[in-house]
Amino acid sequence: MSKYPRTDAARLKDVCRHMAMAEECTRMEYELNEAKARIKRLEEAGDVLMNCIPTELFCNQKLQRIENHCRKAKEAKP
Repeated sequence: MSKYPRTDAARLKDVCRHMAMAEECTRMEYELNEAKARIKRLEEAGDVLMNCIPTELFCNQKLQRIENHCRKAKEAKP
């Protein structure tokens, strides 16, 4: 199986191959932009949730793990 099945399929179309590749690349770019926007919304939602939890509740170990996980996720961003 190819590492790039979508673009390979576009290359194999009987119609104008360049046009098929351009269309597929455009579709993938739209999907990428939508995914980036969704990630941003999820990060913002996580920030809101973290700010809703009172600080005194962080003595609970489970909430501390959630806070640590969120902090690590933010630090791992490129």
